[in-house]
Amino acid sequence: MERRAFLGASGAAGLALSVPGVAASRTSATIARRQDAYEPLGQLPITGAAEAVVGDDGDTAYVAATTGFAVVDISDPAEPSLLAEERDIEIDGVALTQLLDLTVDGDRLVVAGPAEPTQSTGEFLGFRCYDVSDPAAPVPIGDRETGYHIHNCYLEGELLFVAANAIRENRLEIFDIGGDEFTWVGYWSLLDHEPGWRDIHWLARYLHDVYVQDGTAYLPFWNAGTYLIDVSDPSAPEYVSHVATTTLEEQREIPNYREAVFGLPGNDHYAAVDEAGDLMAVGREAWATGGEEPDHPGGIDLYDVSDPADPTPQGSIDAPRTADESHGGGTWTTAHNFELRDGRLYSAWYRGGVKIHDVSDPAAPEQLTWWRDPEMTGFWTARVADPETAFVATSTEAIPNTSLEGALYTFPTEPGEQADPPSLSDAAETNGDAEANETDDANESDENDSSGDDSIPGFTSAVGLVGGGVALEWLRRRGNVQD
Repeated sequence: MERRAFLGASGAAGLALSVPGVAASRTSATIARRQDAYEPLGQLPITGAAEAVVGDDGDTAYVAATTGFAVVDISDPAEPSLLAEERDIEIDGVALTQLLDLTVDGDRLVVAGPAEPTQSTGEFLGFRCYDVSDPAAPVPIGDRETGYHIHNCYLEGELLFVAANAIRENRLEIFDIGGDEFTWVGYWSLLDHEPGWRDIHWLARYLHDVYVQDGTAYLPFWNAGTYLIDVSDPSAPEYVSHVATTTLEEQREIPNYREAVFGLPGNDHYAAVDEAGDLMAVGREAWATGGEEPDHPGGIDLYDVSDPADPTPQGSIDAPRTADESHGGGTWTTAHNFELRDGRLYSAWYRGGVKIHDVSDPAAPEQLTWWRDPEMTGFWTARVADPETAFVATSTEAIPNTSLEGALYTFPTEPGEQADPPSLSDAAETNGDAEANETDDANESDENDSSGDDSIPGFTSAVGLVGGGVALEWLRRRGNVQD
């Protein structure tokens, strides 16, 4: 991988990179104390970077990278270094691509895709598992074809929980990957539970992500809400409760597809709980659509789920605001992925940057720090490496009408304030002609086509560019891939 010097627009002076001769024993905590203002500790360019997860040791980050994945040593957060990179993955001669998500537990890593529906016969639809007991040398140990695209998945022990979406179905599927053969175990279906949602466009009831902890699955079904499902018996999952900011009846009254899918209310995109399982956060990926209020980027809502059968709303965290909050404008500041740890919420807001909030009192979350560089970065996720020292965040190229760079960043976990933070509104001036460049992402698919060809909100222009063979051409044009 080509290592490029990091040129921050602001607040990046003194950013530590992997430079020969720098003492490896220097800890991130020491570096953080020397910082005059809050800023990243380190950065590693990764073409096509999307989701990132951290291994159990806290020293290794795994990054989904569209055409493959990367493994990064973050044991010294000031000097993240590439351990391994898998690109151009093939299974029985068929490409597994559009890899925007991956999941790790113990010494097993799973990559899944494609992230969006495809009509191509040249792509593998399913997942592959790797042994990462030696993170520097991932070894493929099995795979499974599902026949449907996989936007997100979650590994807990030997069970893989997969978001299985199609025009006529939105459900959670569960696989046992502990043996030599990966076997299907069970499923839970939103449409079996509430058949009325079949009347709503499939993307408005899309199972966008999966989070599992202590026998409960947390499932954000976009406008249908976030569902808590008992998966202690994975062969027979059972409904527990759900939270929602809109109703089936209200969704039936929305006149157009784009307003329902891209705008609030609803848009349950990502959900997770803290270590105790008492506090749940639900992120809402949304943009301004020109429709009725609320008409602005989505934030993060907090719920007390100490009694899983009776979730109770607590506080909320609003999205950063900017001049152009439309999807096509490219200045995205909506909530994306995050992590709850030790009474704190580590969150990514695309070009709105990364934040840390104290949520020990969830009714009154307190912002501890905010770092942004909207001309250079659009953050996909924030994950804790070591609560005492550092967290990681990936910046993605996959925002339409922008020229950003894919990378993994490391940040100190201590509170701080960025020096001279750049304006979010100024970043809009670098986006180019958004109206001219915006793809027709609001067109509905042919209901007779079981594969579906609608783009998932948030990846409308991105995956159209970086999926499959088009991805390689796009990357070549950016100068990142050699023929």
